[in-house]
Amino acid sequence: MECYDRPDLWDFAFSDETDFEADFIQQLAARWLGTNRPSVLEIGCGGGRQTVNLTQLGLAVTAFDLNPHCVRETQRQLKRRRLAASVFTADMRDFQTTGNFDLAHCLVNTFRHLPDEQSARCHLLSVARALRPGGLYLLGFHLLPPDTAEEDCERWTLRRGRKSVTVTVRVLQFCRRTRLETVRFSLKATLPSGVIRLRSDHQLRIYRADQFRRLLQTVPEFELLSVHDFCYDAENSLPLDNQLGDAVFVLRRRS
Repeated sequence: MECYDRPDLWDFAFSDETDFEADFIQQLAARWLGTNRPSVLEIGCGGGRQTVNLTQLGLAVTAFDLNPHCVRETQRQLKRRRLAASVFTADMRDFQTTGNFDLAHCLVNTFRHLPDEQSARCHLLSVARALRPGGLYLLGFHLLPPDTAEEDCERWTLRRGRKSVTVTVRVLQFCRRTRLETVRFSLKATLPSGVIRLRSDHQLRIYRADQFRRLLQTVPEFELLSVHDFCYDAENSLPLDNQLGDAVFVLRRRS
């Protein structure tokens, strides 16, 4: 099984970030939209940790994911808590929604799964169509400063009670010319029922700051309001330059 086929375990590995992300979303909504309860579209919802969290906070949430395992897990988590949100299966490159949302978000590097400029542009145009004029898109992913080492490995463990999950992210192949890297995600879960090991390889697109800026210039529907990092400090806007690695972009749909 791939890591994304067990969204409950994958979400557990990132669950320490959930409250920080939700606070960040609400603070930026309050600043730019005048409300901390915007209508929300979540892109790439995984196992539903943020969909559930924002719904519990009283926000109207719609969410989708390409992986049907993720959609079913999100629906299961909502039903378990007697919460209501619309969740469906869709491709982030070309999706359609029925409403004009105040805010959309995609915070955990999912954007880099889009393999080329055309796919990325189609995605941004789909998001623009889903937002009302003046609506926000919070887009988070890793940039690659020019002097960053091409070989990289990151590992972390989250423990809670008798459950622990260790995630290892390792770069297997890297090409600045094609702007693609192959990344291996490995997950080891230690549960009361035993040990589960999952592994999957994914090809991700590489972005420097200037490359993402050029992409934005091809989508005039959006303007860039501010840039942040994965500390989710809504008060601290950062320059979009080659010093930035973990980036969150606040985009606004033009009227």
